[in-house]
Amino acid sequence: MCIYIYVRNSYPHETGGRFHVSDIVVNKTTQTIESAAAGGAFHIEDVYPLVDSGRFPAKRIVGERIDVWADIYRDGHDVVAVALGWRLEQEREWHREPMTHYSNDRWGGSFVPEACGRYVFAIEAWTDEFATWRHGFELKQQAGVDLTLDAIEGAGLLTKAQAGGHAAASVILRQCEDFLQTGEAASLLTAELKEAMAESQLRSDLTRSPLFPLMVDRPRARAGAWYEMVPRSQGKTPHQHGTFMDCIARLPDIAAMGFDVVYLTPIHPIGRANRKGRNNAVTSAEGDPGSLYAIGGAEGGHDAVHPELGTLEDFRSFVAACRRLDMEVALDFAVQCSPDHPWLKQHPQWFRRRPDGSMRYAENPPKKYEDIVNPDFASEDAGALWNALRDVVLFWIDQGVSIFRVDNPHTKPFRFWEWLIHEVQLRHPDVIFLAEAFTRPKLMKGLAKLGFTQSYTYFTWRTQKWELEQYLNELTAYPERDFYRPNFFVNTPDILPWHLQSGETWMFKSRVALAATLSSTYGVYNGFELLEHDPIPGKEEYLDSEKYEIKVRDWSQPGNIKPYIRDLNRARRENAALQQTSNLRFIPVEDGNVISFVKESIDQTNTTVMAIALSREPHEFWVPLDSVQVGVAGERRHVAAVENLITGERYPLEWGGIRLRIDPVRDPALLFRCLA
Repeated sequence: MCIYIYVRNSYPHETGGRFHVSDIVVNKTTQTIESAAAGGAFHIEDVYPLVDSGRFPAKRIVGERIDVWADIYRDGHDVVAVALGWRLEQEREWHREPMTHYSNDRWGGSFVPEACGRYVFAIEAWTDEFATWRHGFELKQQAGVDLTLDAIEGAGLLTKAQAGGHAAASVILRQCEDFLQTGEAASLLTAELKEAMAESQLRSDLTRSPLFPLMVDRPRARAGAWYEMVPRSQGKTPHQHGTFMDCIARLPDIAAMGFDVVYLTPIHPIGRANRKGRNNAVTSAEGDPGSLYAIGGAEGGHDAVHPELGTLEDFRSFVAACRRLDMEVALDFAVQCSPDHPWLKQHPQWFRRRPDGSMRYAENPPKKYEDIVNPDFASEDAGALWNALRDVVLFWIDQGVSIFRVDNPHTKPFRFWEWLIHEVQLRHPDVIFLAEAFTRPKLMKGLAKLGFTQSYTYFTWRTQKWELEQYLNELTAYPERDFYRPNFFVNTPDILPWHLQSGETWMFKSRVALAATLSSTYGVYNGFELLEHDPIPGKEEYLDSEKYEIKVRDWSQPGNIKPYIRDLNRARRENAALQQTSNLRFIPVEDGNVISFVKESIDQTNTTVMAIALSREPHEFWVPLDSVQVGVAGERRHVAAVENLITGERYPLEWGGIRLRIDPVRDPALLFRCLA
């Protein structure tokens, strides 16, 4: 990123006032970042953090220090001063901190955001005239040059001070009077006066960068374990529709596995027109409940709940029950309608028809979904459609939902999502949006840039060691790490990947261990813990998918891996290194079917090492840890031992590493905390 700022010969807009110090009237002039103009020629280049030159916001977490860097220079040898300014987008008042020069005109500054929300930041540069005079004066003093006129010039600069506070003005007036009474230049060279003048002198060539966006999210935006639940399948009686009360009854089981987010597939009324049958059959049979995603019927649309699930009050009870168990609710937001959706009668102009007047149904060639129609974002009344969809999100926020998983966002206009997310987060800065888009990589990254908090990924299909390493190196490198937060789902209602179709316990454990440790956010679709794996022959889809029918399960059936998932989630909660994704690097091990990596917490005080088998046979291998360090008492120390995160056993390092053995049939993953 390179910004060249060539400033016209004009002065900053000024707002003035007066105050009194020791009965002497002092001028006070203030400048705002927005009004700053200049008569100099500062260059502000290579600003960080920026996404696409500042077109989109970089993403950070509230309460954590944000580092800002830039190359800043001008002609000549005058002393340069630089400040970092920031504020919430909707606020007027700026906060400022000085930036520090490091080397080769590289400047750095930082601030800690105290609240979630959309921020803007900017960089200001100006000539510090008094520091320039002081530097020149001291050089001449060392050379033994007569300094009478130079001292008078320095005192003259004191009389131009305008913008500082009372304390700085008091120092300037005192030192000025002292110089006038004694004629001693020492009065002009105190450190106290230098600081006061840095705060108070007129910045006649103040140069400002453009305003750059920044999104500051709450910690759940970066880390969380998601459990995807199909509400109608949570009952205990076969073929009987589950209710929100049934869902509440299941929550202790889900909480015991250590999940943070309970994600619900659509909970709205389902249309009857062209209703799908079991296994996506074109024609439904008597009693078939229809597709979860054919949203809307006589009972209501996107702001209603399916009457067999219960009432809106029942839903709020479900949200409250999740909160009591320290879990949040994520709601599916699918921008599509059944032909019975109320909007088709209330707003027919929002939907497209074919030349013969028939309805244009949703298509994903060669498939056609006659139980679904998509709104027309190009209609003449698109503005009203946009507002209606925004109001749907705001409605569910009012019911206690602050996380939304958005279905297929890449099939809707990007400008709509950028607008909607911005509109919602200005009102509710804690709201999280997950983009469910399994599409081309650049489209997925584009959605993340424009505002989606988290994104689905290709992890679901990455199985080989080189694939995983290559993909994670991409996601954790710049610039992706500044805007793309991955959510590693191991399976979904739509996807039963090939490697799970054998139903082997070790593979299920390996995949969930990879997801839970490689990414700070991951998810499973209900039934994964029961090793469900029956596919439609030749496809990566579940046979008898509950997208089209009601399923009843024994959630504690023999052979489940619930204790294994519980231990993984406990390790994640107890180790901050596993609650972030970017600080990750792979460790070379000679076994091509074992992947090993190290992760370090943001504050560098927690370091973890993982080794996970990617094939079924036993593995013995050496893990070199001589380059791994841990932060202890403010210093970096080499690793002396490792502690198993599951069993608590400790092992000292020998010759800078450790020899490990994995039997995947027993446990395909070894997780360690590094000890110094």
